[in-house]
Amino acid sequence: MSSTTSVTMVPVRLSTVLDLPKPPGMHWRVQATRLVDYEVSVTRNLLSLNNSALAKAVGADGRRRTRCLVVIDSTVHDLYGERLREYFDAWRVEAHWEPVPGDEAAKSLEAAVAVTGAMNRMGILRRTEKVVAIGGGVVLDVAGLAASIYRRGVPYVRVPTTLVGQIDAGIGVKTGVNHGHHKNRLGTYCAPESALIDPEFLRTLPHRHVVNGLAEIIKMALIKDVALFELLESTVADITAEVLARHGSATGEVLFRAISGMLDELEPNLWEDDLERAVDYGHTFSPSLELRADPPLLHGEAVAVDMAICVALARNRGLLSTEDAERAIRLMRDAGLPTSHPVFTADLLDGALGDAIKHRDGLQRVPLTNGIGAAVFVNDLTPDDLAAALEFVAETQGERVPVS
Repeated sequence: MSSTTSVTMVPVRLSTVLDLPKPPGMHWRVQATRLVDYEVSVTRNLLSLNNSALAKAVGADGRRRTRCLVVIDSTVHDLYGERLREYFDAWRVEAHWEPVPGDEAAKSLEAAVAVTGAMNRMGILRRTEKVVAIGGGVVLDVAGLAASIYRRGVPYVRVPTTLVGQIDAGIGVKTGVNHGHHKNRLGTYCAPESALIDPEFLRTLPHRHVVNGLAEIIKMALIKDVALFELLESTVADITAEVLARHGSATGEVLFRAISGMLDELEPNLWEDDLERAVDYGHTFSPSLELRADPPLLHGEAVAVDMAICVALARNRGLLSTEDAERAIRLMRDAGLPTSHPVFTADLLDGALGDAIKHRDGLQRVPLTNGIGAAVFVNDLTPDDLAAALEFVAETQGERVPVS
């Protein structure tokens, strides 16, 4: 007799990792707020032995010995080095000196690393000894970047000696150097402990650098302050280094309004959480021009050419009347600024806009004047718009449009 065995196949569902109960997750949220509190002061005769502003900024009281590292523009060192030494000696400050070039070619990561080397040789203390950056925007940016990365941050003080430095580069929290043929591609946010502005330094400023700074003042007038614009219309042709340095001159109000306007724009948005920044006016296309122009342009000169394009863009969109557009371009020319450049072709503008889009997180966010003294942001500029803007600027000065 044969026997058979019946086997019933019952499907079995094998457990997978996905079926297993998940272990409870462990999560922490860290929230911290770091107070940013620094003072921007206009103090005349900063190097007078009776003026304690700089001494206090480096922690000196005239009794105990204090140390600091002075990162100073080489030209400024030649002009003011002896007076600075007398000042620091009088206040019992042991100053270690690091003269550096102040031209745009020296605005590099290598220059910032070299400054950290000076900090290392000095053995600067991490919290109580200060770096003092004295010079124009390049030196302030390089020294600020070095201070922000050495031991993850040492305190520093800014003493801007150029007009651009006193109304722009020296009063915010950004540091930066050029890298890979790009303007300010590497940088940090690092607030100084204080910024000390002495218009007397402007007395020795070459006129081209005075004009360079006027571009940033005109920028503030166009996007924020119609009263400043009108004041400039009546005074800009007479603004010289001597006039800027003179106490009680009409340019005192120009400086006051420019500094106040800039800080008013920067303070609510120090870390650029909002990428719609009116102070980026004139800074969409200018970085490309500044790095490509030969002979080189100063920062403000490149900004002026950019602003002329933006004035034309606003005029062509009905945001600015033709009369006001011509006033704006005339003001730049009266200041001695360029409003066009052979390098500025429609192709270059389009490429510069593409780079700005990356910097502004995928949108153009181009600030344009909405009438003189106000700004709006646009995100739909086309190559045709850029070409038409070039044509308008060329027409205002009887030039031919550069060929792409």
